[in-house]
Order: sequence, then C-alpha cells, then structure tokens
Amino acid sequence: MPQRYLVKIAVLAAALFVAACEPEIGSEEWCNAMKEKDKGDWSVNEAKDFTKHCVLK
Repeated sequence: MPQRYLVKIAVLAAALFVAACEPEIGSEEWCNAMKEKDKGDWSVNEAKDFTKHCVLK
C-alpha cells in the first residue's frame, strides 16, 4: 500500500516538473516556440491562444 502512494507522488512530481519547463502562454518565448512548431501539430486551443496573444496583441 505505501508503494502506491510513492508512485502517485512520483507521477505528480514529474508532471509538475514538465509543466514548469514550458513557457507561459502568451509570452514572447511561447509565441516564438509556436512559430517554429509545425502548424499541423497545433491543437485548437494553441491556435486560439496564438491568435489572441501573438497576432492580435
């Protein structure tokens, strides 16, 4: 039973670590990263955020 908690904590910590590495949506770094990303790989939300924060600034 304690191992299950350790696994959950490890997964949560890994998710937080990965999320903390991404630039904030709408930041100049994020806009530049999106410009370099293949447009076919964008999600609908990414396209909306890009338009809102990088095009219509």
